[in-house]
Amino acid sequence: MAGRLSFTNIAALAPMVRVGTLPMRLLALDYGADVVYSEELIDLKMVQCQRLVNEVLETVDFVASDGRVMFRTCAQERNRVVFQMGTADPERALAVAQLVEKDVAAVDVNMGCPKEYSTKGGMGAALLLDPDKIEAILTKLVSGVSIPVTCKIRILPTVEETIGLVRRIEKTGVSAVAIHGRFKEERPRHPVHCDYIQAVAQGASVPVIANGGSLDLVKTFADIDAFKKATGAPSVMLARAAMWNASVFRQEGLLPVEEVMEQYLKYAIRYDNNPFNTKYCLCQMLRDKVESPLGKQVQSAQTNEEISAAFKLQDFFTQTQQQHQERRDALQSGDNPERLVMDGDVTTMPVKFERREYPPQITPKMYLLEWSRKEKLEQPLYETVERSSDRTFQSTVILNGKKYRSSLWEKSKKFAEQAAAIVYLRVHGIPEGKIGEEESDLVCKRKRENKTNGSVGEDTRKKLHLDNGTQEEEDVKITLKNSTFTDVEAKDLESS
Repeated sequence: MAGRLSFTNIAALAPMVRVGTLPMRLLALDYGADVVYSEELIDLKMVQCQRLVNEVLETVDFVASDGRVMFRTCAQERNRVVFQMGTADPERALAVAQLVEKDVAAVDVNMGCPKEYSTKGGMGAALLLDPDKIEAILTKLVSGVSIPVTCKIRILPTVEETIGLVRRIEKTGVSAVAIHGRFKEERPRHPVHCDYIQAVAQGASVPVIANGGSLDLVKTFADIDAFKKATGAPSVMLARAAMWNASVFRQEGLLPVEEVMEQYLKYAIRYDNNPFNTKYCLCQMLRDKVESPLGKQVQSAQTNEEISAAFKLQDFFTQTQQQHQERRDALQSGDNPERLVMDGDVTTMPVKFERREYPPQITPKMYLLEWSRKEKLEQPLYETVERSSDRTFQSTVILNGKKYRSSLWEKSKKFAEQAAAIVYLRVHGIPEGKIGEEESDLVCKRKRENKTNGSVGEDTRKKLHLDNGTQEEEDVKITLKNSTFTDVEAKDLESS
């Protein structure tokens, strides 16, 4: 699907908490879904995330400060995935939308979820009681991003109130409105009110997406058209029917659920899905067979490898893990060609900082600092994050309004900053101080000559057996004693 996403005459995977993660979305697309929605993701959590390109999985990950991947997407769904957020704040909603804007086809605001985790913060169905806030959020989003904006609501106590709300929503410039045909007090066991959706769809100026028909009306692909006719809506959104068997989108008819589960698991393995999320989704597909031998084996599994064993996919799991490791090795290898990749507004390159490649008193950060002073630019600023899963670091250097970082993670904050400095220097063809590099006037010759001229004291020589990290700190102290750096330069050197 090229160009701006259309919401007319579509069958979509509905947003579902814990279900609408990447494996399920890709599975639904494979079986014929036109559009797929992510699970609802809360703005407060998303706004703290950093966008990272995962070169091993070939995904874009939005990672929280504690290392958790809040949202993962890939090129396969880029033009058909809608990011749904839970929000009650226009400014925060816009910040999240702009964060994901380049990686999704549209953004949606959840205004229909009746669960406490959503409503207690004024989000979800709580917004139905505050139409002014609905207008403020949607207007802010429509004016602030370049991709379509939609929302999903529930019906109000009367048809007239529901129509009135949708008319206010239309005026904000949204591209579509999804309507769950139940009141906020109702649950899936209650019948869907097709007449409410029909009344809204008849006079709506934007596409209406009917939702809520999984229990009674939609069990196969043929039922999708029947649900459209019953609601008068041009489009349909499926939740539980797709959760139970994603091949409901398949024109040729339903596949055996066991086959669907196997395909889902392959995506979960391929994209390193959280095993507990994988288990949850598989158990939803098993339904009344969850206590079967297969169901019990899935429930007892603690890893994707153990889940794979339940489906006799051990070989697929092993092969996929080997492929991932080969990519990691290639990325970490010096043979890997240095290539520039734009990660949003950040220029990235796979670079490692190897301390042994630089003289004891010389670092790339020193060269970048001196170059910025020579060019009369502000001092480089480094922003560093830690990945909790393996306690590694990644740093972004900001200079002259541009951002640069290595796509590889380092063992320490200091090394991560040095790697970021290397990326900037190499992109701009600036010397970085490597051993064997042609001499540059960026850093005083005395710093290069200290060691060869014997200016290092006896006490310092005794310390040179220390490891690279500690040796670097000692070298920094030597350089400071034998240099004419300003206080600002000295502080930067000490932190390198």
